[in-house]
This record gives sequence, C-alpha cells and structure tokens, in this order.
Amino acid sequence: MGWLINPMEKTTQNQEFIDFIQELANASGEIIRRYFRSGIAVETKSDQTPVTIADRQAEETMRQLIQARYPGHGILGEEFAEVNPGAEYQWILDPIDGTKTFVSGTYLFGTLIALLRDGKPILGAINNPIVNQFLVGDGSTTWLNGVPVKVRDCPSLEQATLLTTSPLNVARHRDGAAFDALARRVKLFRTWGDCHGYFLVATGYADIMVDAAMSVWDVAALIPVIEGAGGKITDYFGGDPMSSMGAVATAGPLHAEVVAALNPGPVDPR
Repeated sequence: MGWLINPMEKTTQNQEFIDFIQELANASGEIIRRYFRSGIAVETKSDQTPVTIADRQAEETMRQLIQARYPGHGILGEEFAEVNPGAEYQWILDPIDGTKTFVSGTYLFGTLIALLRDGKPILGAINNPIVNQFLVGDGSTTWLNGVPVKVRDCPSLEQATLLTTSPLNVARHRDGAAFDALARRVKLFRTWGDCHGYFLVATGYADIMVDAAMSVWDVAALIPVIEGAGGKITDYFGGDPMSSMGAVATAGPLHAEVVAALNPGPVDPR
C-alpha cells in the first residue's frame, strides 16, 4: 500500500522524507488496525487522558524505524522520552491523535507525523489507517493519497462549517461564550474533531477548525498540511501555532475574523 508523489515535484531530500513518512504511516497503521474495536484495555495517564497498547506500540515502531534510518535525528512523541533534542532534524509523533475516539470504536482519529528542521515544521502528515487516507503536506502543497488537495472558498462566516474537538474543552480553557456566539453564526457546527477536523479543512470539506489547548505533538504535523493546502493555521490568539496555546485553522480569508470572534475581550494567552 502507498501513494508515491511525483519526485519531479519535490527536492530529492523532501521526496526521501515524504516516502519515509509513508513507511512510518504504513507500519503504525498496521498495528492500530490490529487493535481497533478489539476490546483492549484503556489506561488513564497522569494528565487524565487515555492511552492503550495501540498508542504505545505504534509509537515504538515508528521510533525504531526512525532510529534505524536516521540515527542522528531527534524524536519527540506523546508516549515516550525525547531523543536527541538538539538535533537539526526532529520527528514529532502522535501515534493516535484522538485516543478517546479510538477506544469508542469511532474511526475519526489519525496518526500525526511531523518533521522539523531547526524547530520549524517542514513536513507533516495525517494518516487514517482505518479508511486508508494518507494526507501529507510540505507547506507549499498537500496531497491526499498522492493527489493534490486545496481548501475551499468560503466568503463569510454565515456560510462556514465550524468544527471543534470539544465545546466543553473550549469553555474550560478559553472564552466559552465567545465560541458559542461563533457557533451560532456559522451555517453548520459539528464536533468532527481531533486531527480529522484539520483533515476536513485541508481537503475542502470544512472551513474552520478550533481547539482550545494543544501539545506540540498535536499541532506540529498540522502546520505543513494546512498551509500546503492554501489555508492558515495559528494558535487560538492568532500567533505562532507551535505556542501550545490551542489552534485555529481556516481556509484563509476568514481567519482574522474568526480569531477576533473567539477573543472579543482583552487577550490573556495563559
């Protein structure tokens, strides 16, 4: 299984890394499919988020492949300790972004894989191993199963589809009333969240995706994907998306209006 992007479209090095990201996605996906809807045990981590053997084995497998191929590269993942933190190239891994979704038997989750150079995400992928969809971007182009995709045009909030992972999480961390007001303005509001919401923005099926709180492994892969599809992604306050202050991804023209609607009062990004 795999979709090869025309190497004439990329530099040799980027093509090498894109092909390797596909290998990581295939290997982790095989493990995740094995455990999906299998009744596996669910543990609760110290931050009260769930984790399973599927999360751990998928990340372990990707780490082993990276260390075998690029032993000098750094690795930061959700489940295990950081490796080579000062390396020029660093891989950021979230083996199952949406573990709550995964353990509920719902397939709107994914594996996030990012490659950073000098701290900047240069490649990112969202892989859904259940429905066999591999989305990878380099900040200039984004491909779904090898075919370029773009965000769609949306001229106004009143015609927009807004997504979030959890409205309760927004209310817990940010201005819940402002988010509710935005949700009432748009044409359609749904909780098709986690990385699947960003997938839908990048592929032209939604216009706005909002999360109130993010970790670096939640967001790093999304940046080249959204930007490569012609969209815009920032943190919740319109700043650096790597800040861990949430995330807002849009098709682009409405971005400033969305950020302003989410933050109608004085901004206190803490």
